[in-house]
Amino acid sequence: MRAEETHLKDCFVITPEVYLDSRGYFMESFNQETFNKALQTNTVFVQDNESKSSRGVLRGLHLQTGVHGQAKLVRVTQGSVLDVCVDLRKDSPTFGEHFSIVLDAIDKKQLFVPRGFAHGFVVLEDQTVFNYKCDNYYNKASESGIIYNDATINIDWNLPEEAFILSDKDLELPTFEKLFK
Repeated sequence: MRAEETHLKDCFVITPEVYLDSRGYFMESFNQETFNKALQTNTVFVQDNESKSSRGVLRGLHLQTGVHGQAKLVRVTQGSVLDVCVDLRKDSPTFGEHFSIVLDAIDKKQLFVPRGFAHGFVVLEDQTVFNYKCDNYYNKASESGIIYNDATINIDWNLPEEAFILSDKDLELPTFEKLFK
């Protein structure tokens, strides 16, 4: 496993060792000890989630606030997404900045999104399966987020806006400015 820090503090792209042969491939998708050593963290994941979506589905930008904040380790096991995270930690040198990466089932890269970040993704292929580990349990009362088309953050989702499929809840998320008023 190789861990490379993105330009966002504490946010890492994880590249697993994939062993290919005539039968297919083998990889260790997660090892707690290796992960924590590579990222110099003590993160312990307690919940795994999975979603399956069609091309154009945009989920996000979501976060859990306060004591219910969540760090996430995300990956795609079928298809591809443009994955985006935004640093919302006011004391961070990268506060308000975002990072995006294409995650797919071919190269098997993962993204570690620390607590205090908003996270979302847009699906680039039909029947995409997205998996994520969380270091804290979901708490509905702590849900928050930022609208996907926020002008301050200015994310290029790499698809035309008319292609997006969003939930009503995601369409009602506040702007960056309103979240930090």
